[in-house]
Amino acid sequence: MSLSTAITIAQSAFNTTAAQTAIVSKNIANAGNADYSRRMALLGTTPYGAQVVSIYRAQNEALLKQSIASIGQASGQGRLLSGLELLKSSLGGNDYETSPAKFLAAFRDSLQTFASTPGNPSMAASAVSDAGDLANSISTTARAVQSLRADADKEIAIEVEKLNSLLADFEKANNAVKSATAQGLDASEALDQRDKILKQVSEIIGISTVTRANNDTVIYTADGTVLFETMPRAVTFAPKAAYDATITGNKIYVDGVPVAAGSGANTTAEGKLAGLLQLRDDVAPTFQSQLDEIARGLVTLFQEGNPSGVPPIPYAPGLFTWAGGTVPPAGTFVPGLAATLAVNPLAKANPMLLRDGGFNGVVSNPGGAATPDAGYTALLEGFIDAMGEDMAFDPATGLDGSSSILDFATSSVGWLEQLRSTASTASDNKFALLARTQEALSKETGVSIDEELSLLLDLEQSYKASAKLVSTVDAMMAALLEAVR
Repeated sequence: MSLSTAITIAQSAFNTTAAQTAIVSKNIANAGNADYSRRMALLGTTPYGAQVVSIYRAQNEALLKQSIASIGQASGQGRLLSGLELLKSSLGGNDYETSPAKFLAAFRDSLQTFASTPGNPSMAASAVSDAGDLANSISTTARAVQSLRADADKEIAIEVEKLNSLLADFEKANNAVKSATAQGLDASEALDQRDKILKQVSEIIGISTVTRANNDTVIYTADGTVLFETMPRAVTFAPKAAYDATITGNKIYVDGVPVAAGSGANTTAEGKLAGLLQLRDDVAPTFQSQLDEIARGLVTLFQEGNPSGVPPIPYAPGLFTWAGGTVPPAGTFVPGLAATLAVNPLAKANPMLLRDGGFNGVVSNPGGAATPDAGYTALLEGFIDAMGEDMAFDPATGLDGSSSILDFATSSVGWLEQLRSTASTASDNKFALLARTQEALSKETGVSIDEELSLLLDLEQSYKASAKLVSTVDAMMAALLEAVR
């Protein structure tokens, strides 16, 4: 071997070691980056020793796809659960202290106390006050439900805008991957960026991917609609300015195809959008219908009238009234009734009307309006009994179509709690699956500091060997020059 060949071999070794060291250094610098995949130098033999011929990027397509799917499932479940937690907090938290069921029971107890001392004006005022608290609880909760829907609608608009932006970024990253792959260049940076965007997209909407020639990737939604192919598909949504129980939210469209909402407590939603649609268009409206039925039941139970009298007096709201000013038909909820439920102002002015009647000209106390019987309890006892008797409710509320108003209000709380509890368990399971999947993916593609430091020690030995070769050639050259002199 000539001295010039030895120098060339040493130079090649230095270049190879430098390239490998740079890769290891980059790996170590990104050890904490979850969106970075480990790089490894692939060596090839040449007449002058080993050289870096390509850079291998650690990857596992199966685990990556599973991770993306798990992100979507956990995101959808988490968003549903957070909405249910907000509904729970609007009812007073863990013990549901401000729920209509609690105030309804308190009002019933107040009526019983008043019935035991029907001549006591302070007991009458207390019963009317409790009725006001009950009506306020129902109307306040109804407004909280519509606020939840409005907030979900606003969040949908934000997420749709974010999704369109991510798809535009994905197009750039995908083009960079295709270009680098076609030219035989290192596409690792672009692939990292593309995978990162895919994870962010899956948080918003459930997706699946297909890889084609030159590493080109096509994105489909969970229900099979094309979201990206060569270029992004348009994701559109028109938000509503405000919400009440009579308003239906607009759909989200991907390339003209509506996005399906999730269903069930262990929701089918993949991504935030499906979870938000489920909250806005299913969970909240169902709970709203239950509140509307409780409110309708109160108006019905405390109605006043005498249709068979002479002259006939049609039934009209008594103690409880609402914006419609009528007694709605039995067994059919009236959207938005709960939001306007209130205690009749006449009861606030004269609480004894609760005992005697007279809200609509029908006086029930035998003593008459001018000299009422102070011991009269028939009307109060009738109200108390009616609150425990079965009445017709709309089955569209998701609850029993025939039950007492007390049981119906309690069942409404139970419905929400069961939904929330199941959603919480499902959320724990889905996030645990996501954590395990990401851990498995990290083991395959992530950076191990121990491995990289061990590789650095090997590279150090390689450098020393190359340096030894150079020093030997230098000594030989020095000896040759000395001999020539």
